[in-house]
Amino acid sequence: MERKTAKKIEIVEIPFGQIDSVLLDLDGTLLDKYFDDYFWEHLVPEKYAEAHNVTFGRAKEELLEMYRSHEATLNWTDLDFWSSQLGLDIPALKEQIKHLIEVHPHVEEFLEALRSRGKKIYLFTNAHYKAIEIKFKKTGLAKYFDHVVASYGIGYPKEDIRFWEKAQPRVGFEREKSLFIDDTESVLETADKFGIKYLLLKEKPASKDVEEKVKERKSTKTKTGRFQTIKDFKELLTALK
Repeated sequence: MERKTAKKIEIVEIPFGQIDSVLLDLDGTLLDKYFDDYFWEHLVPEKYAEAHNVTFGRAKEELLEMYRSHEATLNWTDLDFWSSQLGLDIPALKEQIKHLIEVHPHVEEFLEALRSRGKKIYLFTNAHYKAIEIKFKKTGLAKYFDHVVASYGIGYPKEDIRFWEKAQPRVGFEREKSLFIDDTESVLETADKFGIKYLLLKEKPASKDVEEKVKERKSTKTKTGRFQTIKDFKELLTALK
């Protein structure tokens, strides 16, 4: 019988001794993005098709076009905006499938390790406050954060430098002593321009794809290789010891 080789855990070299604050994204970084992918790419089109008496394929085509037109804006994650646009109760639909909300492996170990070492932990997210509430209630992650900074309250998405210009004074983190982890390169690029010294890209934001066609569509977003990456938060635990 062939013996399986234990999977090697990569060790990421981050000088945590020089870091006071850790800034973390929510969806795709701490949480499995499959929940959001399934929600927007399957459940919402299904309900939209029923409400507007069109086929699922037609509904999905129309919605994907609408999604693209609002990407990287505040509307992108505004649940009230989409409820109004689509004639659906988006927060209520999220509640229906909240059992799909999952925390990525070793996230809580990482957060506990940060807390035990006296690091400040901040959540920086584009997620709407209603979505944050649902996800915090399901996962219990709220207890780890010193402060939650959401785009909805700032007035700009994280892709916009003005988000960082307004968010930093609210929290007071030092750019030279901060680590920011996100699953979106364009957000990391903006954070880099703002001057945050340590940046990491979380790979594999979703544990699985909703369907193969979606996978093909997502594959057009290629990584530039500009940022150091992690696949699993276990890669950071050794550096914290």
